[in-house]
Amino acid sequence: MTSIPAASLRPADPLFAERYRAMLSRDPRFDGQFITGVHSTGIYCRPSCPAMAPKPSNVTFYRTAAAAHEAGLRACKRCQPDAVPGSPEWNIHDDIASRAMRLIADGTVERDGVPGLAKRLGYTPRHLGRVLVQELGAGPLALSRAHRAQTARTLLMSTELSIADVAFAAGFSSIRQFNDTVQAVYETTPTALRERGRRVVARPRAGAMDSTSITLRLPARAPFDGAGLMRFFADHAVAGMESGDDQSFRRAVRLPHGVAEIELRLDGATAVLCTAKLDNIADLSTLVSRVRRLLDLDADSEAIDGALVKDPALTASVLAHPGVRLPGSLDADEALFRTMIGQQISVAAARTVLG
Repeated sequence: MTSIPAASLRPADPLFAERYRAMLSRDPRFDGQFITGVHSTGIYCRPSCPAMAPKPSNVTFYRTAAAAHEAGLRACKRCQPDAVPGSPEWNIHDDIASRAMRLIADGTVERDGVPGLAKRLGYTPRHLGRVLVQELGAGPLALSRAHRAQTARTLLMSTELSIADVAFAAGFSSIRQFNDTVQAVYETTPTALRERGRRVVARPRAGAMDSTSITLRLPARAPFDGAGLMRFFADHAVAGMESGDDQSFRRAVRLPHGVAEIELRLDGATAVLCTAKLDNIADLSTLVSRVRRLLDLDADSEAIDGALVKDPALTASVLAHPGVRLPGSLDADEALFRTMIGQQISVAAARTVLG
């Protein structure tokens, strides 16, 4: 798909027609790639929302949920537009907006503020805000607020964390700020949002929590070769820090507020269960962002496979293993050393040296 160059698209724009057709088809492949804002109802939806299709004159398409929030829209209660894999745009582009989105998802604004985010990117806060508003329809504070709201919704609907723990795990500085944001974005209270999750989810919920651990279900874009990823991590595991097999992977990881022990386990064809023992609940959102990048969960595998299958040398491999992902890393410094050492010697020798 061609990326959206501005915050929204009007009916006269040919890209508007392309996305309107995608919305009419209710194709879930487009979920997370753009947001459908319906001004006649005051809500925004994912493209695959089963609700009656709105008239083109009532629709504006946005690149982010934050832009829809800034336009005065609230999230659809039926399709839950932020409960989908993230946009692959942020993973494949290296422009200011994409780099900023990756850092915002990692919790940089909560830890260092907008000046800290701008410094990491090498720009002034004013210039960064101007670029993000132009490209994404919202500034860094609004984008961070939307990310916190989405994290809070996930925790409320899929875990038994207390309301206070959800607020601080999502990055809010106070319970009042948390309540106000949930009310503004979802037009309901945190307690009501949690009750809705209990009614919607029929099977036993991931998100069981004891005094030391929490489990979340992370969705992936189909197709997803999760077994291939797990096998890769198991084959490259460093003794004493990592272990795994075709279905799971376990390791320790250093986060901004402490160390976490995590276990990743495949859950069906398009999801991963992430169980984490955290030193500080405030690291949960950062951990989820890094795990998603580790497993390349937001990649558009269907488009990638469609391109690779056209190469005669790759056709058989792509058909035999659809949805192959690019293994990522939880830590940039660690990835540097593992790559340097691994390029010089065998995998087995690299595991020994790194251990």
